[in-house]
Amino acid sequence: MITLEMVRQRAESDAKTYGYHLNPDPSFLQDLLEGLKLNEERYGYPSCPCRLASGKFEFDRDVICPCDYRDPDVAEFGACYCALYVRKDVYEGKTPLLPVPERRPLEKQIRAHGIAAEASAERLSEAVAVGVAVSKETGIKLKLWYCKQCGYVVFREDPPYICPICKAKREMFAEIKISTDVFG
Repeated sequence: MITLEMVRQRAESDAKTYGYHLNPDPSFLQDLLEGLKLNEERYGYPSCPCRLASGKFEFDRDVICPCDYRDPDVAEFGACYCALYVRKDVYEGKTPLLPVPERRPLEKQIRAHGIAAEASAERLSEAVAVGVAVSKETGIKLKLWYCKQCGYVVFREDPPYICPICKAKREMFAEIKISTDVFG
């Protein structure tokens, strides 16, 4: 069973690891942590408390807390989208906490809201032709990406905004093309 204290400890540990702080408003922080706990109980993974999750891991991978967008948001705006994680200057009240614009691509938001249609047979055959795996359950085209700086490899739709290992930016990721003609 997931407890609120476990959720808090995980968030605090992650914040400390990356030089961030948790939101200084105790009531607001409590609401965010309760949202994370609820999402983890509901879906089996801690999706962002500030975004609508689909309940399908492949659709929500980019918004599992800490989400792919956290680091660029904190760097640029002083806080992540939901303001769970904040920079030191925001935590200390030296910089005001301002709204953070949504970075998540619209097509991913639409899928999470259940509006997107299933992948068509045409898109499936096109994906196979270029060596991209397509999840039968979700229709998402998955690609193999690697970080040119540290070698981290991930299999997902898009590369992460920041490498979770070395913190290289998205531009340092390259796609590994999967050959469908293995034996010539």
